[in-house]
Amino acid sequence: MIRTMREIAKPVFWVVAISFIGWLAYGQVTEIFQGGRDVVLRVDGRDVRLAEYNTALQSAYEQVRRQTGGRLTREDEQQAQNQVVDQLIQLMLLDRQYRKLGISVTDQELIQAAQSSPPPDVMQAAEFQTNGQFDITKWQRYIASASDPQFLQSLEARYREQIPQSKLIQYLTADIYVSDPKLWRIYQDQHDSVTTVVAVVRPEQIPDEDAPVSDVEVERYYQSHKADFKRPAVALLSYMALPRQPYAADSAVALERVLRIRTQITKGAKFEDLAKRESADTSSGSKGGDLEWIRRDEGGLDPQFMAGLRRLAPGVVSSPVLTNYGYHLIRIDAARGDSLHVRHILIPIELTGQHLDYVEGRADTLDRLAAEQTDGTVLDGVAQKLGLPVAHTRLVEGDRMTLGRYAIPDVSVWAFEGRVGETSPVIEASPAYYVFRLDSLVPAGTPPLAEIREHVLSAARLGKKRQAAERRAAEIARALGDKTSLLQAGPAHGLDAQKLGPFPRLAPPALMHPDPLVVGAAFGLKPGTRSGVIKSRSGFFFLEALSRTRADSAAWARQKDRQREGIVQAARQARVQAYLAALRERAKVVDRRKEIFSQAAASGS
Repeated sequence: MIRTMREIAKPVFWVVAISFIGWLAYGQVTEIFQGGRDVVLRVDGRDVRLAEYNTALQSAYEQVRRQTGGRLTREDEQQAQNQVVDQLIQLMLLDRQYRKLGISVTDQELIQAAQSSPPPDVMQAAEFQTNGQFDITKWQRYIASASDPQFLQSLEARYREQIPQSKLIQYLTADIYVSDPKLWRIYQDQHDSVTTVVAVVRPEQIPDEDAPVSDVEVERYYQSHKADFKRPAVALLSYMALPRQPYAADSAVALERVLRIRTQITKGAKFEDLAKRESADTSSGSKGGDLEWIRRDEGGLDPQFMAGLRRLAPGVVSSPVLTNYGYHLIRIDAARGDSLHVRHILIPIELTGQHLDYVEGRADTLDRLAAEQTDGTVLDGVAQKLGLPVAHTRLVEGDRMTLGRYAIPDVSVWAFEGRVGETSPVIEASPAYYVFRLDSLVPAGTPPLAEIREHVLSAARLGKKRQAAERRAAEIARALGDKTSLLQAGPAHGLDAQKLGPFPRLAPPALMHPDPLVVGAAFGLKPGTRSGVIKSRSGFFFLEALSRTRADSAAWARQKDRQREGIVQAARQARVQAYLAALRERAKVVDRRKEIFSQAAASGS
């Protein structure tokens, strides 16, 4: 069944696609008579029809596939759907603002933008490079002679979207300017430093017996703080895992294949052609194995891959490099300082021969007997039949399912759409084939007090401890009187006084980090003086200033223009984001995806 499904996947896709298009066409015809049946999204009275939504969604899916180099998980699909809706809403809201503000695009502006501001992907294309650098004259000659109407329409659409956005940003941020005095204050925050003595009385230091909480107080606290105890839905699951890890024989087959490819390259075959045909990394493989420019010390890449890269001379094809993804052939095309232009071919280690037949035969049994069953008790019998244990786990809504170091796709969506007692489809992940059973589902919301009584009791007691800590701090302040040395006088009153610094305002020590009020007080004290009690979120502080070092005004003057540019850019971005958030907040949005696609599913079934 598993193997058969893979063979017919493409025909099945087209059958589903044709059925979907047929349903869509039916919806478009009946919309004339029944009105708005295919409206997926309505923003302030303006509609997004199913055809427009689906076009945007398929484009988003394709982009994710290019980025991941594989199939889309349910989580990927859900994330892409939400992003498409957010983008469509923003585009409609922006379009209304353009019309309101009289923002438009002239043909001359389109031509000028195309000639002087090529898209980022164009600037990376090899055909527009000269000596490894983007050559704008090549680009300008290309667009002057371009005859592909689809390309020109796509380019025009791109600039018709970007130019109004640039004009709106200019309109919103033209008045943003940072004066020299403000720049100097910001620089001081980064470069002034103080050394201080700190002591703190924290609520956690108060013993439980000094903060008793009655049953009535627990009930009162729960009723007035219900929102604090709200939690997402939780699914309790059982599952069976059918291992599909390769054997040594599978690894040997992959190694033989990668060595054969390397031999073809040494005999004159083009690395790029073999990458397109053979590499399992579809994202780079479609570009001849091109990983573009990476740094020699770049983080986030497989350490075995980077080790193989460091041993390699430019132009030489590596011996097979084994990583968690399989075997790689690597070639450095160019080196520039610490940056390398790299290509690779990835050959994964996959199940082969009798081992593949054995695992997929058992997977077929798993699929036939345990998957997508309304009576989930069959899972236990199938597990016994296959000699596999049934394990248990829990999943919080919004989290992705992970088992050990592996992420398991699709489960985090299925678990909160399915019915209790049902089993999932067979889910294919790197280490195994899985079938899950939804044993129970705890809905989102605030649990009853009886269920979380200990948590409520702890929170209520912490409130009482805070009151006790404040009283204790006030008593210590009276006992200290005008004695300024916290290091000497503090221990006699139960204070653990510490000398901290020097430190700048924007990088305080961990003891003071969550309390900006305390940090501000440290910089406000004159050396040799002591504060009273400073009430903050985490406790009650005493400070004694020892010394302060001022920022260098001459050093500030030398860099203030660069500083201003960075701050203005950040301020512009913040203003635009706030503007967009305000538009979204005021908009009336109706999202009909669930309704539309539940109708489609019912029609299909």
